[in-house]
Amino acid sequence: MADHSVEITEGCRLPVLRKNQENEDEWPLAEILSVKDIHGKKLYYVHYIDFNKRLDEWVTPDRLDIKKLQFPKKEAKTPMKDGLPGSRPSSPERDVKKSLDLHVQSASATSRGKTLPTPKRKAESISLATQVTAATPVPSLPSSAEASQASVYPTMRDSSFSIKSRDEHEPLTSLTTNGTTSIQRHLIPPPPGRKRKSCGGTDEVCPADKNARSQNQHDSQDSSDGIPSAPRMTGSLVSDRSHDDIVTRMKNIDCIELGRHRLKPWYFSPYPQELTSLLILYLCEFCLKYLKSLKCLQRHLTKCNLRHPPGNEIYRKGTISFFEIDGRKNKAYSQNLCLLAKCFLDHKTLYYDTDPFLFYVMTEYDSKGFHIVGYFSKEKESTEDYNVACILTLPPYQRRGYGKLLIEFSYELSKVEGKTGTPEKPLSDLGLLSYRSYWSQTILEILMDLKSENGERPQITINEISEITSVKKEDVISTLQYLNLINYYKGQYILTLSEDIVEGHERAMQKRHLRIDPKCLHFTPKDWSKRGKW
Repeated sequence: MADHSVEITEGCRLPVLRKNQENEDEWPLAEILSVKDIHGKKLYYVHYIDFNKRLDEWVTPDRLDIKKLQFPKKEAKTPMKDGLPGSRPSSPERDVKKSLDLHVQSASATSRGKTLPTPKRKAESISLATQVTAATPVPSLPSSAEASQASVYPTMRDSSFSIKSRDEHEPLTSLTTNGTTSIQRHLIPPPPGRKRKSCGGTDEVCPADKNARSQNQHDSQDSSDGIPSAPRMTGSLVSDRSHDDIVTRMKNIDCIELGRHRLKPWYFSPYPQELTSLLILYLCEFCLKYLKSLKCLQRHLTKCNLRHPPGNEIYRKGTISFFEIDGRKNKAYSQNLCLLAKCFLDHKTLYYDTDPFLFYVMTEYDSKGFHIVGYFSKEKESTEDYNVACILTLPPYQRRGYGKLLIEFSYELSKVEGKTGTPEKPLSDLGLLSYRSYWSQTILEILMDLKSENGERPQITINEISEITSVKKEDVISTLQYLNLINYYKGQYILTLSEDIVEGHERAMQKRHLRIDPKCLHFTPKDWSKRGKW
């Protein structure tokens, strides 16, 4: 549908033909990010507006609807470094006059040698602790000077549970009360017109269409009190996107061959420029070294002695193993792992400075060796109780329970360390889904296994849930609110488990076959603060 008499340039917007999840034609609005000419034929790199960046692609002219072409306003151009530090720099506004005036002022200030302050990052989502809808309102939480205690009845479906405050427990920062809080489990019908996956039965979500929409549809993960946190200046997910440009907005690798799998990258990754023109980038599945041809890979495999990731194997059960890798001792492997992970993590910014990090690689064993399934990294010393910096299950292994297994393993390490932990924010869209699911199932498992004493409702505090699971208190509270378990009844807070919640949890746990066995973990934590250098 393209009219070759009209020149389509970068920044233009128009409908582009694509297939949706049902394999039906649709024409979403897209922005042209780049144009290239191959043997006289033009190709256009498009970003579908309000879709996740992983769906960006090169398209041919016949997929463009030229009749609805929108040209960018030239006056609105600003230096890329002054854009908002979101997941991708915004394109010029087309019809809003105020935006044009703002951009003109920015351009004039820059020409005088001044740099305008970068606007504060707009919260990418709303706190997990505020994700309760109006259909089931939760009252305001008490002050932090009080402590709470929760109780759950595991067997009888019409029993109720109470949460009483106890002074000997450490005061909570959010969910607290001086009165009693009870957890009731009656046959409670769900609110009309509402449907929710009660215990988060998903693991990873495939990158298709509706599930791969832009992250602005997700709630905020930046803080658990509803206040967006400042951009991080350390760690592997630094929020400074000042170096974003048209190059980093586009996928630069077409295909990666890793062992018996071929992977289609979702995002840009800073592999050497000379490799980006290859049809296929070959990786050694054991050391992750990148090579430009199959012949080079075959030659490399005759010399590569590795049949598993470097480092110590700290867990093995069946065919599943975990290896602990020091980012300083195994720098080359760690850097190669980060480059591979960047193909599937939009927010990741750590590539080369791997010294302050530990990497935990999960593998699946067969007669040919230990094949990488996924990994997570963590800082050796975290001042903010982060037990995960980046976490990824490779696409061929997604939706098989491995993502939740990685999360469970990270909390098992925290239990051995005697700490509570939380993942580094912001989480990716798939990461957020997996963590919500894990937190929900873990907390419900604790609540439903509690036994009553002397005929009274079983009781447990938020602190005790946190200590048992090693999940940070803020994440426990936000999960209870996300599941709409918290209610206010006769002057006290109660947690109510409806039939839908219970049945949904039982169904999800029946599908969860992969679990971490603490007896198979051989791990001794190190005190990195006492080591002068990592």
